[in-house]
Amino acid sequence: MNVEAILSIKHDGMKTTRLKMVDMLSDKGVHVCNVLDAMSNVPRHYFVSEALRYSSYEDTSLPIGFGQTISKPSIIGRMVQALNLTKTDRVLEIGTGSGYQTAILSHLAKNVATLERIHLLSDRARLVISQLNLKNIRFIKNDDFNSADGLFDAIIVAAGADILPVDLFKKLTPTGRLVIPVFSDSIHKIIKYTKNGDTITEEFIAAAVFVPLIFGSQIA
Repeated sequence: MNVEAILSIKHDGMKTTRLKMVDMLSDKGVHVCNVLDAMSNVPRHYFVSEALRYSSYEDTSLPIGFGQTISKPSIIGRMVQALNLTKTDRVLEIGTGSGYQTAILSHLAKNVATLERIHLLSDRARLVISQLNLKNIRFIKNDDFNSADGLFDAIIVAAGADILPVDLFKKLTPTGRLVIPVFSDSIHKIIKYTKNGDTITEEFIAAAVFVPLIFGSQIA
């Protein structure tokens, strides 16, 4: 991100466009007030390149480099909404990417630990989020979720898994929630898993296409 882009963060000229996007989201299954409020307050155009800023409030995914994308606002909204976050929750995000979803989570939870295997993406996201003055986020530059200390009330995975990584359940509290896209029938199905002690229930949230979830391949 260049100096001009950093300085422009202090002058958000796209709030009206952002609020129109939020109005559209309520017609696409995002209806929880605190999620809509968070998405109203997080400027998505700061998390994409200058060339894509005028497309940033369309309901579409956009490239962010390294073969990665920033997901559709409607998909992010529905995934975050499914977590049922409160201000006492600890959240683990797997796949920082642009940092846009990270910023939304930070408005809703007590704190967020976010993992990213591509170091330059993590650094870029940290820079933008620091300009937004969000203090409750810990950035982890690797893909090992066990490097995030403790248990979490909610885990959200921002990439599509070929198979469900069941070890993630060990990182959840006894009543924790996991939202993850899992490949099935030529598309990713976003599933919410809820723990209740030793019992796990699942709920279908939506279907979408995601970049693949990769473990063990860090990029500096």
